[in-house]
Amino acid sequence: MKGGDPIPRPWLLPGLLVLGALAGGVTGTVFAPAWRSAPNGAFVVGVGLVGTVFLNLLKALVVPLIVSSVIVAVYEVGSAARIARLACVTALYFLATTLIAVLTGLFLVTWIEPGVGQVGQAQTAPEVTRSLPQALSNLVQSLFPPNLLEAAAHHHGADGSTQAGNVLGLIVFSLLFGLALLKLGERARPLAESLRVVEQALFVLVRWLVWLAPLGVAGLVADRLGQAGGGAAAWEELQKLGSYALTVLVGLAVHAGITLPLFLTLLARRGPLRYASGMSEALLTAFGTASSAATLAITRRGAVERNGVSERSADFVLPIGATVNMDGTALYEAVAVVFIAQALGVELDFVQLLLVALTATLAAIGAAAIPQAGLVTMVLVLDAVGLPADGIGLLLSIDWILDRFRTAVNVWGDSIGAAVVERWGGRGPPSSANEEPW
Repeated sequence: MKGGDPIPRPWLLPGLLVLGALAGGVTGTVFAPAWRSAPNGAFVVGVGLVGTVFLNLLKALVVPLIVSSVIVAVYEVGSAARIARLACVTALYFLATTLIAVLTGLFLVTWIEPGVGQVGQAQTAPEVTRSLPQALSNLVQSLFPPNLLEAAAHHHGADGSTQAGNVLGLIVFSLLFGLALLKLGERARPLAESLRVVEQALFVLVRWLVWLAPLGVAGLVADRLGQAGGGAAAWEELQKLGSYALTVLVGLAVHAGITLPLFLTLLARRGPLRYASGMSEALLTAFGTASSAATLAITRRGAVERNGVSERSADFVLPIGATVNMDGTALYEAVAVVFIAQALGVELDFVQLLLVALTATLAAIGAAAIPQAGLVTMVLVLDAVGLPADGIGLLLSIDWILDRFRTAVNVWGDSIGAAVVERWGGRGPPSSANEEPW
């Protein structure tokens, strides 16, 4: 097994993760009154603490893992030409799957028309003052952070929320630093080997941490369901927006169950069922955490150790994918924007639907790999077609549920991308010490 020791009883951890999610659902439902009557009580705080500690441990691995793995992956590719080929194949895969996801969502939402006759109670929508051009400008600026330590840090808001650091900027710096090491040739090998050891040590930590995942997922699910009022309350909200939720879930199912497996079968020559089995830990963790960045370490474990994807491809594709490849988010934003238009009685013409497709793709690329980040970027899509941002308030009550499904789809798309890029991005050996990498 590449990337580590063979994993005994490969069904055991996914089974425990399912049990953890179910236990969290039961706990959040049965003890929902505790979240209302004693939100600061020992039981509620304890359950939330279990999930928060697990999520924090995962997040702590993200920055060192991205920096070490991307630098080493670039250095070991061996030449700028091969790196360019890897980058082109990766970009084409991400763009193709994201566009197909958006078009799938647009087809379903215009066919099912879940927003027609819909009446809902709007809540407060996220405040976003940026236009789409300004958002794209900010995205480009974020590629080149002036302070790497600040880019690596998480920022805590006044409301207690946590915002991710500039992961995309760290990836760009790591790519450039890897190219610089490549230019130095053999003189850079001691540093590259040291970073490889750092990366391997991080994955030892991952192997330890995954056994806490069932407890962590249980705590996260229970706490979120308890805050929502229990299973009955969540189901009631789903029923109010049942046609919308069904449209999103059907779209995600089509993309995850048909489109992406076709890419895997036709381009990577791999069996979807076997590959999905190998990624089960990552998919279940993504569902529990609702964060593709936090799941990155486990995603890499599934791709390399369970499915035999080369470390070089996984280390190049997965960190970038966790940041910019958001198939599920793009599909959801397309469905949500058209749903809001239908609910408000606004008919979007063909040109406007194309604009939704384009802006939803760009907004998904700019979305942070954190829970419910798509809500903020969706305001940009609404603004592009002249719809009020307040329309998002119709969807807030069930967004946290759908967010988990679309995050799992995001991770599934990333993992398939690693297999596709391995096959088409060039797998030749690194250049020799005497070969000029440029």
